[in-house]
Amino acid sequence: MASFLVSFAALTAIIAARYLMTSALIHALVRRRPDAPRFSGKAIRHELTLSLASSAIYALPAAIVVEAWKAGHTRIYTDPTALPWIWLPISALIYLLIQDTHYYWVHRLMHDRRLFRWLHAGHHRSPQPTAYASFAFDLTEATLVAWVLPLLTFLIPIHVGVVLFLLIAMTATATLNHCGVEIFPQSFVRGPIGGWLITATHHGVHHRRLQSNFGLHFRLWDRLMGTDVMPPVAPSAPARDQPIA
Repeated sequence: MASFLVSFAALTAIIAARYLMTSALIHALVRRRPDAPRFSGKAIRHELTLSLASSAIYALPAAIVVEAWKAGHTRIYTDPTALPWIWLPISALIYLLIQDTHYYWVHRLMHDRRLFRWLHAGHHRSPQPTAYASFAFDLTEATLVAWVLPLLTFLIPIHVGVVLFLLIAMTATATLNHCGVEIFPQSFVRGPIGGWLITATHHGVHHRRLQSNFGLHFRLWDRLMGTDVMPPVAPSAPARDQPIA
């Protein structure tokens, strides 16, 4: 029990620190852009409160996995030659697809008018999310989604390096998707690869319309279920002569 409590405390601190550093960095960069919206300080404080509380909820199943891994009870492995190298990207994709499928349907359920207030309203307190909203879940929502990836480590082999990569990548993409400004060019966002991925353009529509764009990583389920909505392409602004500094 002592070892578990240490793991839980450490993971809570790590998850919170990872969130704070990533969100603060991206928010600071976005605020410098001329197309950045006006962000509400009250909304940011609300997002910070929910996110820091959610950190402990996410740390609980993570601590269970860490303790089980140390005892040899998970499918996490450390030897990169234990399985063919091609399994590294395949396992990452499998984990993301399963998580995305689970989140799509849970997300749609949380937007049911009878459940929204209790499960998901905190995340939508402001129609203009900020980078700090990336982890701002109601505690009930966090409880529903925090266990998916930890559970998979007991079922599907995955290298410890892939686990770390997924955690970092998911933190970065979630933050970018909520930052209020699209950082990728529209040629990518609407292209053959980016057109299947969730970006700030796609997820921003969800925060404005609520009843569309429920995916987490991919637009696959949104397209299959008819809930995929993209804003029209803005006309290009005429070129202007730039003043010489």
